[in-house]
Amino acid sequence: MEPHRKLINSVDGCVDEALCGLVRASGGLALLRGHRVVLRSDPECLRGRVALLSGGGSGHEPAHAGYVGAGMLSAAVAGGVFASPPPASILAAILSLHNAGKTCGVLLIVKNYTGDRLNFGLAAEQARNCGVAVDVVIVAEDCAFDRPGKAGRRGLCGTVFVYPSPHRLIPSLLLLLIISFLLVVLYFPGTLGVSLSPCSVPGCLPSFDLPPGDMELGLGIHGEPGIKRSKVMSADEVVKTMIDHMTDPDSQSCLPLKSGDSVVVCMNNLGALSCLEMAVVTRAAITCLENRGVLVARVMSGSFMTSLEMAGVSLTLMLANEETLRLFDAKTSAPAWPNLSSVCVSGRSFVADPPSAGPLSPVMREVLQMVCSTLLEKQEELNSLDRAAGDGDCGNTHAQAARAIQEWLQGHVVPGCPGRLLSVLAGLVQEKMGGSSGALYSLFLTAAAAHVTEGRSNAAAWAGAMHAGTQAMRRYGGAEPGDRTMLDALCPAADELTKLTTAPPGGQMLILQAAVQRATSGAESTRDLTARAGRASYIAAERLTRPDPGAVAVAAILRAVLESMERQKK
Repeated sequence: MEPHRKLINSVDGCVDEALCGLVRASGGLALLRGHRVVLRSDPECLRGRVALLSGGGSGHEPAHAGYVGAGMLSAAVAGGVFASPPPASILAAILSLHNAGKTCGVLLIVKNYTGDRLNFGLAAEQARNCGVAVDVVIVAEDCAFDRPGKAGRRGLCGTVFVYPSPHRLIPSLLLLLIISFLLVVLYFPGTLGVSLSPCSVPGCLPSFDLPPGDMELGLGIHGEPGIKRSKVMSADEVVKTMIDHMTDPDSQSCLPLKSGDSVVVCMNNLGALSCLEMAVVTRAAITCLENRGVLVARVMSGSFMTSLEMAGVSLTLMLANEETLRLFDAKTSAPAWPNLSSVCVSGRSFVADPPSAGPLSPVMREVLQMVCSTLLEKQEELNSLDRAAGDGDCGNTHAQAARAIQEWLQGHVVPGCPGRLLSVLAGLVQEKMGGSSGALYSLFLTAAAAHVTEGRSNAAAWAGAMHAGTQAMRRYGGAEPGDRTMLDALCPAADELTKLTTAPPGGQMLILQAAVQRATSGAESTRDLTARAGRASYIAAERLTRPDPGAVAVAAILRAVLESMERQKK
């Protein structure tokens, strides 16, 4: 089977060329140099207001850059196809809005996917360190799962309902007030998708197989299969099935819709339905809701958050009142609402001073070299473990990080300040490693960096750094020990290392040895755990019979650190 043919110039260049096409076609848009960021071209109009920033993977066009404009998003950040945007680009967008627009704060609107939560969370933390007022709203309106797992409900097309926010009506609205309003609004939207075909990332095979005559109900926007497969029904039957599922009172994801309610309807083309089909299903939705005694106040029908060429549709319903209708009716220049946009970009660059070496530099260099060698040796082992729970690239992503660190070591002096080194490593892994693992490691390193400095790098400080890094991963990743993630190896080791705060100098190596053993045991224990976070949480438990690859990688890294330390003490 060959990959689905697409009208592009190259797989590698399609995202950047698409963003360029949008900007060239819209006189008020601009690109932030060096990043996949689209901004308004009139940042001075944001003075004294709260800027809105959203984004996500490409392949969902016109989301998210199509909603940049007066009255909606101030900027949008794009990742690769179905990949969360890197924290560095998110941070660049935040700083650009803050500095060029003189805003009183930046609000991040984030879909509830692990990668987006991690990367936007990391950028938010970094922006706060720069003195920018930032907060985050998570959109999670998916109605597919009757009993959502720990990962929670996904963020789907209902995200666009958040973009016409009240910031355009109240010029000096405080960030906290916007958040409070959005939380109320986010309680009500609900979305459900159905498709007659899978989609395929450029250069790849379709994401799942769907025999002719079948359809998937409750699928996501990244090509993942749905919760139920059945034979294709008529448009009226399909829409009725969707609304029945969304309003099922026995479901924890139920949309509380009753006779007499007023709603805004969004019938979203997932990519490949014809205009004729979209008109048919739109009519079906209006009729079905009216037959339930529901007043349809507004209808949006078209392509708002797609999934490449998927032949399907998602239905979003949101309870309407006078205030929400006033927001929907307000004028905007965002091209996808749809209107011509007048949004552009402005940016600034940052240059770091080169670090200087110190007494710990050779020790840390040796440790890093050992860690990199270990990860490269374990590349295929980690890939093999990951094939059961993911896309089989865990070893590849760790190897990418290892090679990036090796390359950096060849051309740079290891700084004498451990915290400075951890910050450098955080930047490397977020840029070169990618995926959720890269975001998690970068979060860990960023949080840990503040706890170890040139004047404070003893064993107790390292124990504090480990604890801080682990807590950051738990906070933004949403996982806990026992959820079958890398935390099942990292947390036991971090707990053991807290003993360093009271250990005599001669006992520190014994504690490090014990921490490594606990990490190894924790990684091995994941073969018997049920995945409750990350991508593996969507996989049937009976298929997960081998240790979690992330936990195995963490244990291997800690063992490499131990072996390097032992070798240097001889």
